[in-house]
Amino acid sequence: MAERPNPPRAAGSNTPGLSLHVPEPKFRPGDPVDFGHIDVGAPGTLPRPDETCDPRELHEHAYGLVRVLGEDARAQGPWDPKLDADTLRAMLGHMALTRAFDERMFRGQRQGKTSFYMKCTGEEATSIAASMALAADDMVFPSYRQQGILIARGYPLVEMINQIYSNKGDKLKGRQLPIMYSSREKSFFTISGNLATQTPQAVGWAMASAIKGDTRIAATWVGEGSTAEGDFHSACTFATVYNAPVILNVVNNQWAISSFSGFAGAERTTFAARALGYGLAGLRVDGNDALACYAAEQWAANRARANAGPTLIEFFTYRAEGHSTSDDPAQYRSAQERSEWPLGDPVTRLRNHLIALGEWDEDRQAEMDRRAAETVLATTREAEANGILGHGLHHPFRTMFEDVFEELPWHLKEQAEQAIKERQTKWPGSLDQ
Repeated sequence: MAERPNPPRAAGSNTPGLSLHVPEPKFRPGDPVDFGHIDVGAPGTLPRPDETCDPRELHEHAYGLVRVLGEDARAQGPWDPKLDADTLRAMLGHMALTRAFDERMFRGQRQGKTSFYMKCTGEEATSIAASMALAADDMVFPSYRQQGILIARGYPLVEMINQIYSNKGDKLKGRQLPIMYSSREKSFFTISGNLATQTPQAVGWAMASAIKGDTRIAATWVGEGSTAEGDFHSACTFATVYNAPVILNVVNNQWAISSFSGFAGAERTTFAARALGYGLAGLRVDGNDALACYAAEQWAANRARANAGPTLIEFFTYRAEGHSTSDDPAQYRSAQERSEWPLGDPVTRLRNHLIALGEWDEDRQAEMDRRAAETVLATTREAEANGILGHGLHHPFRTMFEDVFEELPWHLKEQAEQAIKERQTKWPGSLDQ
């Protein structure tokens, strides 16, 4: 087909030519950083509406920021969940353990013990505090930066490390990319590397729970970049049409791999505001305020259990580290961003809150961090006895043909027998490892 010619602009026309907008982050490597354009608002100013309110009443909550902890580290306003000191200390302990776990696994990847790892530094509250507001048997559909949920639910660290190392102790038998855990007993749905697929899965599970008249709800976590995927929009549609008892948690950490949040629409509006168009309840929350994260998730969970509908929560936070061990953020963002981020560090803020309450001190924090590091180190050594990357201690070769069919088809039986025979010829005794 011939190309359509561009007609010449009429003489004297003052109509400007069209131009394409390409989002561009405010700061690049080497640039000074000023987050003054971000209005975080004052803690305690947004009202806490009834949990069964009409979603249209939450307009200011989709554009504002639910905050609890003030500059004095004290809880303020109606969103204060009024948690007791023991619960706050448990929450802080889960965060400390998660951070120690991240550091050790990152080091292990650099030592060649595993091929891949992803840290959640700076985002711990969005998973740990939020999940603690759910029931232990509520089904969670995580993305790849919610290891804190498993830790908060008491899943054995050694099983997580076995999975990361893909060794002979890995319950998933090396069939998943490292850090893509799964635990039926902890109601932790298998992580998928295909981003946003967990959102319609969570909605479907919640719909099934409602159909059965169960009491359990579903919650899913997705990065802000993944909200541009069609799966996310399908999930929002089904959630609102069928009033599914589900919470859609969007972790806006400002960066999707090396692309800043503007490519997912952040320049135009907030991610929480997307809820308004679907008829969903929408909350935008300080993702580095553990109390605010807990309060928002609790509000949404209560709403779901009351059959009042689903909720979309945007956790406004910052990815302090690289996207993964394969990423170098110094190549695309200013090194000053982490220190200049206006909402601080979630672990430091929760620690300071406990200190302000007279329920904690620096010495106990140092002891907590030390014990966390020692626990992770000891557990890592236990897992390494099962093998590390390239060590040869893996599941028997024959298991690659198992766990897919209830009864193996004839052609796969023939392939399995042939493959095993050839392997025995080349590496005698290897099947016994």
